Amino acid sequence: MIKVSCVFPKQKLCHVTKPLLIILAAGLTACAVQAPPVAQKDAPQSLATQKAAQQAVASQAPATPTLKRKIALGRITNETSYGQSLLRDRHDDPLGKQVTDLMSKALTESGAYLVFERPDIGRIQAEGRLTDTKLNIVGVDALIIGSLTEFGRKAIGATGFVSSSKRQVAFAKVDIRVVDVNTGHVFFATSGAGEASTETASTFGFGSQAGYDGTLNDAAIRQAVAEAINRLSVEMSGRPWQTYLLKVDGYRVFIGGGKSQGVKPGMQFSVQTQGEQVKSPQTGAMVTLPGQAIAQIRVDALFGDSELNEGAVASIASGSLAGYKPEQLLIRFEGAK
Repeated sequence: MIKVSCVFPKQKLCHVTKPLLIILAAGLTACAVQAPPVAQKDAPQSLATQKAAQQAVASQAPATPTLKRKIALGRITNETSYGQSLLRDRHDDPLGKQVTDLMSKALTESGAYLVFERPDIGRIQAEGRLTDTKLNIVGVDALIIGSLTEFGRKAIGATGFVSSSKRQVAFAKVDIRVVDVNTGHVFFATSGAGEASTETASTFGFGSQAGYDGTLNDAAIRQAVAEAINRLSVEMSGRPWQTYLLKVDGYRVFIGGGKSQGVKPGMQFSVQTQGEQVKSPQTGAMVTLPGQAIAQIRVDALFGDSELNEGAVASIASGSLAGYKPEQLLIRFEGAK
């Protein structure tokens, strides 16, 4: 066995075997291997996972019409301390505008709503004045109001004997409430949360390094908005499918709702009277009493070329609409023949 001698200040000799030197050198070489590059990590339920779950549920659901409710976005603001300063007022809220745009996009892509502009309605009116065009504003069924209530970042680190890691985490929470525009009653409220992170690691000073990643903020907010809209859609889908009578011409009945809302030839609907409205002594609010079914209609054909002007032509299968005006009746889905 070959021995290597070294002399220390006190002139004491030490003997190190060659195999031991080989092992030490191999260990140091292995420790200097480059760590994997920085990879962004989504929240436990990523946006892709949420969309896949929605598609799976939709494929298993029965083929029923999806009445697109008319909905508008109202005040969506940033109520956190992030991005606030003395030089900004309530009209200069970039984070609140970002949440509004993401929420409008999520509502439109869900396919369950007719989304109408409210935050930038002034710009639309100004454009109409340039061409002397009168803006025909459509009323909505509900108004969404909300805010970004939690938002922040944190760094989580861990240090070992020869290695260290650092994790950047962004968290966001959005709270929304849905208001009935006829009564001002808040009939549903929910929230959504999102988280995004990146992680770096190093060994003996070798490894990945990363600075501040601003895209984590956007990813966390986007996931929070998606979760809130998913919960809203579940609530709204549990409400009864109904539409309204447009016109009666003999045995032909014209109703609102067409191809984009899932209405198909052969579907049957129940025609019911509008229930009487009475004031409740308990709550002081107007209560609509149940109506009475007076006829059954069957869809024969569809018409229209956009979500706002689509409709269906139906024929009376049983019962009669004689003696009633269209505004006195409503249409409820009963099933396909």
